[in-house]
Amino acid sequence: MYTVRKVTDDLYYVGGDDRRLALFENIFPIPEGVSYNSYLLMDEKTVLVDSIDWAVTREYMVNIARVLDGRDLDYMIVHHMEPDHCSAIELMLQRYPNMKIISSEKGVMFMRQFGYHVDDRYIEVKEGDTISFGKHEFTFVEAPMVHWPEVLMSYDSTDKVLFSADAFGSFIANNGRLFADEVDWDRDYLDEGRRYYTNIVGKYGTFVQKALEKAGGLDIKYICPLHGLVWRDNLGYIIDKYVHWATYEPEKEGVLIVYASMYGNTEFAAQALASKLCEAGITDISLRDVSNTDVSTLIAETFKYSNLVLASVTYNLGIYPKMKDFLNDMAALNLQNRAVSIIGNGTWAPQAAEKMEKFLDEEMRLMDVLPEGLDIVSSLKSQKEGDMDAIVEGIKDSMKKRREEKEKAASQKK
Repeated sequence: MYTVRKVTDDLYYVGGDDRRLALFENIFPIPEGVSYNSYLLMDEKTVLVDSIDWAVTREYMVNIARVLDGRDLDYMIVHHMEPDHCSAIELMLQRYPNMKIISSEKGVMFMRQFGYHVDDRYIEVKEGDTISFGKHEFTFVEAPMVHWPEVLMSYDSTDKVLFSADAFGSFIANNGRLFADEVDWDRDYLDEGRRYYTNIVGKYGTFVQKALEKAGGLDIKYICPLHGLVWRDNLGYIIDKYVHWATYEPEKEGVLIVYASMYGNTEFAAQALASKLCEAGITDISLRDVSNTDVSTLIAETFKYSNLVLASVTYNLGIYPKMKDFLNDMAALNLQNRAVSIIGNGTWAPQAAEKMEKFLDEEMRLMDVLPEGLDIVSSLKSQKEGDMDAIVEGIKDSMKKRREEKEKAASQKK
């Protein structure tokens, strides 16, 4: 048996799924698994597109042999040298002694750093280089920092296939499916696609924008990523998502409320704010406890929503540790262009609100800290209802301002 599927008449999927791995990159929970994608082109020359993680190497080797059906393997293209995409390179060099590797100069350097004995069995390619494998001609596109410096993409002008490396990928095992139109992607995959991009590639939005500009000049019918499903329909949908994420433009007008609470008082304030927002007609809200929500989910949702509310208790005269971790991750991933409201709590020396605002001002870019805030002493009192109402009005005003700015920008483009 084998787990091969056809992408086009000459292109086959030969990758595999990993449902046993708990943490991707040993940090991001993947309860629904992940795929490691590789593709095999059968032309006058046979061309393997990328390797896989060691966990699925047995399946990978069986799939390759099945598709080759006795033919030799001529080339392997290595777009990205992260170990989840290169673990079988050494084995492939041994199994197919006539095979040559095609990669970037840095890619070959990284192979040697990982200890792979490539010797002289490689061809270095750079931006704009082309190689014909028969009727299929590949053009190589440099995509540095999407999300490593050696990354290439390639474009098959015959079938109009973009091999996009780690771009346009997603968590979730493929489970026999291959194409994005075989699932309800918006319902079942969007959150995991966003979490994948924002946490892994999100820091490098400027570089992603450059890669998107290059891709925009190509006539693309298929996008083949290294994780997740292949796109062959409604390409504008996923490209639009990437434009939003890469430019740090919110996908949705809504509010993410992240709270840090030790004994429930700050949590109650966050819940009270959510209720007031809903009463005011703002119902697209995500309410998250920073202590029991994985930070990768929090990061993904900050990329999704236009407004962020940070509500934190004071801890050791500072920001609650889990909230500080979240702030550090936001800064590390270059999140920007959000309106932020702040709620602080403390019993004997409230400091959290002041220090969160200082962090946003000094460590992050283009974060609009709204003037309406709430300072709580131990627990929320009815006397603070006016301040809570002011936060709601401030959020509404910020949303209106963002809409007006978008409308103005759109009219100026016409």
